[in-house]
Amino acid sequence: MAIEVRIPTILRSYTDGKKAVEGAGETLSELFADLDARHPGIRERLVEDGELRRFVNVYLNDEDVRFLDGIGTKLSDGDSVTILPAVAGGMR
Repeated sequence: MAIEVRIPTILRSYTDGKKAVEGAGETLSELFADLDARHPGIRERLVEDGELRRFVNVYLNDEDVRFLDGIGTKLSDGDSVTILPAVAGGMR
């Protein structure tokens, strides 16, 4: 099962600068474990205590997984997962 994962700039140091990588898994959790096996350290930037980190947004085919089953969201061959860190701040 091949799943395309789009990687934000801030995490590309884990993927040798690649904007997108392939992964496998029946759930988002399994996908992150597979990614970590291929790109060590990336999972801990995405997951904390078995859940998505608070400031990490993940989209499955453009749908926010927090409104699906979170890290337990089921995946299918050909799906696209986009990881986006939340950005806050600005100038006063």
